[in-house]
Amino acid sequence: MAPELPAKAELLGVPVALTDYERTLDWIDGMVAAQERGYICVAAVHTIMAFAEDPGLERAVLASSMTVPDGQPIVWALNALGHQLPDRVYGPTLMAKACERAARTGQRIFLYGGRNEGALVQLTLNLRRQYPGIRIVGGYSPPFRDLTADEEQQVIDMIDGSGADVVWVGIGVPKQEKWMFAMRDRLQAPVLVGVGAAFDFHAGLVPQAPALLQRFGLEWAFRLAQEPRRLWKRYARYNPLFVLGFARQYAGQRRATRTR
Repeated sequence: MAPELPAKAELLGVPVALTDYERTLDWIDGMVAAQERGYICVAAVHTIMAFAEDPGLERAVLASSMTVPDGQPIVWALNALGHQLPDRVYGPTLMAKACERAARTGQRIFLYGGRNEGALVQLTLNLRRQYPGIRIVGGYSPPFRDLTADEEQQVIDMIDGSGADVVWVGIGVPKQEKWMFAMRDRLQAPVLVGVGAAFDFHAGLVPQAPALLQRFGLEWAFRLAQEPRRLWKRYARYNPLFVLGFARQYAGQRRATRTR
């Protein structure tokens, strides 16, 4: 029997799970124990705003088992709307905590993503050093193009043949969400989790923002400084739109409350 899902709250049309690290990890473990199938998306501002513009991303997010609040601004927005989230469920930290737990429980993981095979190898080495005993049963770094039908089937056979319990997917938003949506019914692994840049962070290819910047919701500024050419358009467009969109939702909720 599948474990109970956490409650959800809508933020700019996206149903976000009101959850924390421990409850999310317990849900993953419960799905593996029950051999039920599901997948997790992580939502930062980018995901929330792209959701309204990309029908494929919208379908994937709505079909997910849960979409966790990955960005600090998401937590602030949900709390301003009356919820009580103590913290975000940040993809890289979720992956780290899951690997720590998997090293104890023997849960088998597969890594799908990475910039290239060399980056994936480095990620695997780093995880095995940091979490002795972890069972990484396979990995694949896909090319930067759509897979052919034959290649897709080869990936399915590879993942199913590995006996993985959880597939960690690090190919970026919205590609990873669409991949999980397309592959969910074709894979035997109970749980798929899309964690974006977590692969680069844990492989040591890209530095993570200092904890203080993360706490104040300024991780985007740190990442922009690291990769300005790749990220400036995303942040320049989506950050102001998120603020405006949330302001409208907040004002609408206040008006609805006053007229009751």
